[in-house]
Amino acid sequence: MYVAVKGGEAAIRNAHRLLADRRRGARDVPVLGLDQITGQLSLAVDRVMAEGSLYDPELAAIAIRQARGDMIEAIFLLRAYRTTLPRFRAAEPIDTGRMRLERRVSATYKDLPGGQLLGPTFDYTHRLLDPAMAGDEPVAEPERRAAEPDQPAPRVTDILGHEGLIEPDGVEPPEGWAEPGDITRDPLDFPAGRDLRLQALARGDEGFLLALGYSTQRGYGRTHPFVGEIRIGLVEIEVELPELGFPITIGRARVSECQMVAQFSAPEGEDARFTRGYGLVFGQSERKAMAMSLVDRALRADEFGEERRAPAQDEEFVLAHCDNVASTGFVEHLKLPHYVDFQAELHLLRQLNGERAGSAEANDDEGTTPRAEAAE
Repeated sequence: MYVAVKGGEAAIRNAHRLLADRRRGARDVPVLGLDQITGQLSLAVDRVMAEGSLYDPELAAIAIRQARGDMIEAIFLLRAYRTTLPRFRAAEPIDTGRMRLERRVSATYKDLPGGQLLGPTFDYTHRLLDPAMAGDEPVAEPERRAAEPDQPAPRVTDILGHEGLIEPDGVEPPEGWAEPGDITRDPLDFPAGRDLRLQALARGDEGFLLALGYSTQRGYGRTHPFVGEIRIGLVEIEVELPELGFPITIGRARVSECQMVAQFSAPEGEDARFTRGYGLVFGQSERKAMAMSLVDRALRADEFGEERRAPAQDEEFVLAHCDNVASTGFVEHLKLPHYVDFQAELHLLRQLNGERAGSAEANDDEGTTPRAEAAE
């Protein structure tokens, strides 16, 4: 608290009122509704859910509205709310192979079993400001075709896996494997297992991971990636109830998944095969999923005997700094009162400069006497 600010608690209360006033905006403009945020700013909602690690579009919309559109502040709000919720049990692993697809593209195979599905994407837009966005211009409806029966859409990595051309996906837990860790309950220690690394990356800051992912493509990480497949769609969330003894579906969630096919390795005594990086996040967040998969592969350097020389390969550097809530706390705490610390530094600085000035003066005094004697 700014205890030295004139007015004390009254000033803080007024600051809160001023914030609420600025958040409301002009009174002749209708209040922004939650349905407008979830429907028309859906990608912002998806990011807040992904990095807030809580799947609830309405709560994410509330956080965005409360934060005046500040994404990191909204993520912080959702994280804080998340800590108040009870936890009942862990869900079963989701099966993205049974995803109800909304978008599915591959950069490695042109003709895919099940076909490619562009879905809603900015990939082919011209990136020109549309004047129609200034008003309520009608939007052209997409062409409707007769509904086609669901077609099987095997994952690209499964196709490569059948030929033994890519490392196994690790679906079967290794011997001695326990339940995945939980970084929301236990502090993150290093070295961290891949389950913990993927958790941290999934809720990490998109911009930070994007920069790291880009660095690996420029040579700081040796990933040499290909997008095996990007999938966006609805997956079923299942939990197993002890009373029943089998899993039941409790809901659906929209997720983005990226399987990155990376440079190949040749384990001793085995054929060479591609390696992989993996990304999975809430909502339509394919850029985040791609960046996550690139960084995931870079962090696996030790598994393939690669030398860790790039920032994206440094586990502690990446995981300790990718969380935007933690980063925000450390950066923004600098604007809180540090009067005592600064005065101590200021006193030390003055003392050092004073001692230097005194030393220089003493040296000058010592130097004048010999010269005066020589002149005489």
